[in-house]
Amino acid sequence: MVDLLVTYMEMLAPPQGAPRASPLPDAIVARERLGLSSYLDLYQAVGGPVQWDQRLRMAEVELETVLAAASTHIHVLRVDGEAAGFCEFNNVGEAAIELVHFGLVPAFQGKRLGPFLLDRALRAAWSHRPERLWLHTDTHDHPAAQSVYGRAGFGVYAQRTETFPD
Repeated sequence: MVDLLVTYMEMLAPPQGAPRASPLPDAIVARERLGLSSYLDLYQAVGGPVQWDQRLRMAEVELETVLAAASTHIHVLRVDGEAAGFCEFNNVGEAAIELVHFGLVPAFQGKRLGPFLLDRALRAAWSHRPERLWLHTDTHDHPAAQSVYGRAGFGVYAQRTETFPD
């Protein structure tokens, strides 16, 4: 077991202003329905460096159910057709939508693609008119995660140490 500092953040209004322009001419964000294999490949490519394992510990049938749910929305960033990152929301259509996963494949980091992906995905989530979007991040996540979320409009509402499987 490992203790991590978990920071909970929420966004209470949609992004303001014009949508972020694509930083690369061949970068697009679109909602996709990923099959189990494609999802797990992208999940591991993005989450491996920051020790994501939640979806890897799930039974395949359980994960397939989550992925097939109408309330699960996955927005994939593609650069020249290659999956470069994703934003996953749960509980879409409810008052509180959770941003469950967000990140880029390491090879695509540092190119301003993260804020672009997050902005496009957040605008899509807000189109469902929730009361709030929320997320949690922890000490294993990318060091810039909280500042990226803050610039996107999220604010901290709680922090606590939690114990997770090692």
